[in-house]
Amino acid sequence: MLLLAGAAQYAVAKPPPEMVYNLKGSIVKIHTTTQNGGRGTGSGFVVADNLVATNCHVLTNATGVAITSRGESFAPVALKADWRHDVCLLRFEYLQIQPATLAMSDELHYGADTFSVGFSGGSPKPLTTVGKIKALYAFDDGYVIRTSASFLMGASGSPLLNEKGEVIGMNTFKSPGANGYFYNVPVKWIKAAMSLPETEKVIQTDTPFWDAPLEQRPYWMQVVLPAQAGKWDDLLVVAQAWQKNAPNDPEANYYVGLAQQNLGLAEQSQEKIQMAKTIFEQVLKLQPEHTPSLLALAQMAQSKGNQPEFKTLSQQLSVLDEDAFEALNNPAAQ
Repeated sequence: MLLLAGAAQYAVAKPPPEMVYNLKGSIVKIHTTTQNGGRGTGSGFVVADNLVATNCHVLTNATGVAITSRGESFAPVALKADWRHDVCLLRFEYLQIQPATLAMSDELHYGADTFSVGFSGGSPKPLTTVGKIKALYAFDDGYVIRTSASFLMGASGSPLLNEKGEVIGMNTFKSPGANGYFYNVPVKWIKAAMSLPETEKVIQTDTPFWDAPLEQRPYWMQVVLPAQAGKWDDLLVVAQAWQKNAPNDPEANYYVGLAQQNLGLAEQSQEKIQMAKTIFEQVLKLQPEHTPSLLALAQMAQSKGNQPEFKTLSQQLSVLDEDAFEALNNPAAQ
């Protein structure tokens, strides 16, 4: 059985309790009401004096917005909105809440430890989830971050933090299905939204990129369902279009290789399997820490009895991804 990109759950390091405790002071719960009396909740966090970041979709159709923090309630006086990127900033007056620290660098690494603090599932208190960066998708002058940490409704707008406790992104959306992927918009877009003009009302001016019709979404969203459903011909069509559009994107190349590998196995075509191997090797030249490609190559080496190559790749996996290493040596665990 092949292990798809993101199928394994990484062993992760938990942040120090004191770091989490201090960060919870910057996390707020978003409360909304609509004209017909509907109510909604989400998460947010203070990013600067009197400024709270959340997802715009948390505020959709809201006629009333408030935040709560440690028993106190505050109403915003203005809004800065980037609906396309799903980043909204609520401005307040006299909001005495310490801002979270925003990462200064946009440099991100596959396999890096992350954690998030938010009101997942509508919890009355902020909850902490941990994970690792599983993929980075180039999009609109930034990188959308996919992590292994799951989140539930109510966590939209939670900060994604690195091991230093710096904000690197924001929990935003997941792909459909039981094995959905979890995506975070980058802190770069939050910083950019700070310079936007203010409005006094919540008026949706665009559809978030991830909620557009499927054919208008980024390729890295279009590949998920055919990959998870094992529709390899469909995956190959989308992945090759992605690769043509971004020939040096490691994820685009990986999904072409994944489709070719599985088609080769189904058709018993050594030519396609060899083609996939070449592609996975190219992915590692573009992104040496790309665990799914390492795992695919290790599986190939194992099936061919190439012990030297298998040993080398297995050692790399043992350092980068303990669970993928275990899955390689214990296929029943996949």
